[in-house]
Amino acid sequence: MATDYDAPRKNDDELNEDSIEELKARRTDKSSGAVDEDETEAAEGFELPGADLSNEELSVRVLPRQQDEFTCTSCFLVVHRSQLHEQPDGRIICSDCAA
Repeated sequence: MATDYDAPRKNDDELNEDSIEELKARRTDKSSGAVDEDETEAAEGFELPGADLSNEELSVRVLPRQQDEFTCTSCFLVVHRSQLHEQPDGRIICSDCAA
């Protein structure tokens, strides 16, 4: 909120003259005070201390689906056969999706 520093200031006597109703009306007229901040802009400027990962390269070894695993037709995750929960309509889903 901008402040006009050239405007005359009220002295203590004038501040005491404000009625309680005027003060309540001014309080409800003002916005909630919540700051509307763009999260992406805030995240761009946020850096972890000592975490310069700009030259790091991520390498992950991806394995094909194993014999004891299946792909859930609901969440499409590859899970172990111990999580198998077949539906009456023949769909193969994991126990997490069945719950």
